Amino acid sequence: MGSYRSRLDIIADILHVVSEGDVKKTQIMYQANLSYKLLTRYLTEVIETCLVSFKRKERCYLLTSKGKEFLERYKEYSRRNKHVEKQLDGIRAKKRALEELCSNSQT
Repeated sequence: MGSYRSRLDIIADILHVVSEGDVKKTQIMYQANLSYKLLTRYLTEVIETCLVSFKRKERCYLLTSKGKEFLERYKEYSRRNKHVEKQLDGIRAKKRALEELCSNSQT
């Protein structure tokens, strides 16, 4: 089963592809694993927020300094988020164990 990507994850994936240099829309779509509809929606967003710029003459996309900053901050966020999720998984497991101890079923 595939995993759900959040809005920030999708934006980061797009910016990561664009960070590799002058890239075309098709490259972004395939490398970021997006449908054309989602790609169009998110490209509009990242251009409007100045994370990416579009070079009309070459018909390619470039990462802006703001986009680079986003990727740096996203990397730290992602690292911390994974750590917190791991901790939460442990807490949930302990809660399940406590719930089992409180249940009526005897083994």
